[in-house]
Amino acid sequence: MAEIKDPENTILMELKDGTVTIELLPDVAPQHADRMKELARAGAYDNVAFHRVIDGFMAQTGDVQHANMEQDYNPRMAGTGGSDLPDLPAEFSKLPHDRGTLGAARSQNPNSANSQFFINFSDNHFLNGQYTVYGRVIEGMEHVDAITRGEPPANPDRMVSVKVAADA
Repeated sequence: MAEIKDPENTILMELKDGTVTIELLPDVAPQHADRMKELARAGAYDNVAFHRVIDGFMAQTGDVQHANMEQDYNPRMAGTGGSDLPDLPAEFSKLPHDRGTLGAARSQNPNSANSQFFINFSDNHFLNGQYTVYGRVIEGMEHVDAITRGEPPANPDRMVSVKVAADA
């Protein structure tokens, strides 16, 4: 088990193969960290598909509007939505997009991040300074590596559940 130093800023993401433990970085991107905790506590990420998974690049998920199994999952729409909450301003930092880091997905507008995020499969430094880094996988990266690839995958993997460690 990963050593959880700050349960309030640690996310436990259950995937089909096991738990991914994510350390949020509220000192670097406080609004993004707060948004992930708010959506996790609301159950908004549960059963949401990984709708864009590119080998050697990243796995993207978090479209709580279009990629939830309980709602009408539409692979053509997955990746186009967010949550009912307002978009977040960019919180760019000097932190690099290394393997295992969490980045905020967004449209062309840097201040359009909402609920979607991606986990880097490799060091993607060409993203540095363009997408907010707000967390890192501290355990379970092998489960991220096992996510089904595709844009969108024919049978996408899902986040079974997403919880704040303090609540688990």
